[in-house]
Amino acid sequence: MTIEIKNLNKQYNNILAVKNINFKINKGSIVGLLGPNGCGKTTTIGMILGLIKPTSGSVYVNGQNIENESIRTKILEKVNFISPYVELPKKLTVEENLKVYGRMYSVSNLKEKISDLMNELNLYDFKKRKTGELSSGQKNRVSLAKALINDPEILLLDEPTASLDPDVGDYIRTYIESFASKKGTTILLASHNMNEVERLCNEVMMMKNGKIIDQGTCESLINKHGRKNLEETFLKIVRE
Repeated sequence: MTIEIKNLNKQYNNILAVKNINFKINKGSIVGLLGPNGCGKTTTIGMILGLIKPTSGSVYVNGQNIENESIRTKILEKVNFISPYVELPKKLTVEENLKVYGRMYSVSNLKEKISDLMNELNLYDFKKRKTGELSSGQKNRVSLAKALINDPEILLLDEPTASLDPDVGDYIRTYIESFASKKGTTILLASHNMNEVERLCNEVMMMKNGKIIDQGTCESLINKHGRKNLEETFLKIVRE
């Protein structure tokens, strides 16, 4: 599925959080959305999910405007997300959480799907524990399982490996790579981990003060700005 953003704006009182942005993500691409905290990344993802109503402009998925409620409902069945700002119900066990979200997405063969995800993401050892009792790394793996429960055609990842140790972070990145390759999933990744972005993304968009101020492949941006790597490039762009 494709994502296309046209002249998208979001204003909160007197603050314009997202300022007339435009971009298109082709089917099967992994695109990074980079920028400092407060630049509008999470708001943009919220508008793509239909959780935040744009002040103006449009979000199109597969050429259809999600402002139409019936279209949005149908499309969102094929979309999922991870965000550190959205926690799973803490009093439910891991298994209960996956059952609830699987039913919300009307997943067929749900028992088998949950079993597969638990096996692939090493969740079996704590499947009966309440989610609120888990470590950050364990919660992150459960959130990833939730995000993949419906085999999404579009996956929106907001800081998917934030606060994780290097080993767990690498495990999650490897799994995302494998899943996207097998399924042809379209992914928008917001991250502050530049190594993660260089590893996963076909293209990168740099966002600052609500605007997309530059975009291209990691290599093209590094060369354009005369830096050694993406982290140095990012710092140059946001500090200018």
